[in-house]
Amino acid sequence: MVRTEHDIVSQVRSAKTDPEAADALIRQYMGFIRSETVKFLHTAPENGHEDELSIAMLAFYEAVLAYERNRGAFLPYAARAIKNRLIDHYRTEKRHGNVISLHTPLGGEEDGGELLDTIPDTVDHAEDYAVRTASRREIQEFSEKLAQFGLTFSDVADNCPRQERTFAACRRVLDFARTQPALLKRVEDTGKLPMSELSAGSGTDKKTMERHRKYLVAILLAFTNGYEIIRGHLCQVGPKKGGDEA
Repeated sequence: MVRTEHDIVSQVRSAKTDPEAADALIRQYMGFIRSETVKFLHTAPENGHEDELSIAMLAFYEAVLAYERNRGAFLPYAARAIKNRLIDHYRTEKRHGNVISLHTPLGGEEDGGELLDTIPDTVDHAEDYAVRTASRREIQEFSEKLAQFGLTFSDVADNCPRQERTFAACRRVLDFARTQPALLKRVEDTGKLPMSELSAGSGTDKKTMERHRKYLVAILLAFTNGYEIIRGHLCQVGPKKGGDEA
């Protein structure tokens, strides 16, 4: 067990600075990431909760970047990061709509348990295996697509907007591009952004697009071939509070 944890820590240390190692680590622990998502939801993510799996993937990667040995064993640390991210997601959803939080205290008592505790485990484990396999396949295929243009998941994550206004600008680019199949096709074929058309159509400054080129290329590619899990991951990646634009 000590040896296993030592190996994980070594992998995490490598993944901090090596994009290929980071991508490999995410693929290797996709089962763990999905398991933590299921644990939180008490149902398979594919039962209308694809976004949550995507958010969990992001949280795992953020845990890799933030982890230090003095924070304890890595997997429990990553599990907490995933849970916290998912809780934040539900709080955000609640603010933007009529959503009942799974963490609502039962009977109004803070220490009386949560609504989540009353939901039965309905996971079909045979289906779980099939979905996990499909998820890994999609991630692998998208990773290979990015590699064609010299990009990795780590590149994309590092290039995500850090401020609300920049994130909103990038989403305008996506919203416009989705109405222009020919532009999406050009991105798919070349891995390059048609800057002039995207800027004119979305009202986004070219400098902003260039600064977040890797993120934009990835998110546009995700809308060309039905990468449902990847779409959710990239679309849910948002700026951190107080973040400074790179």
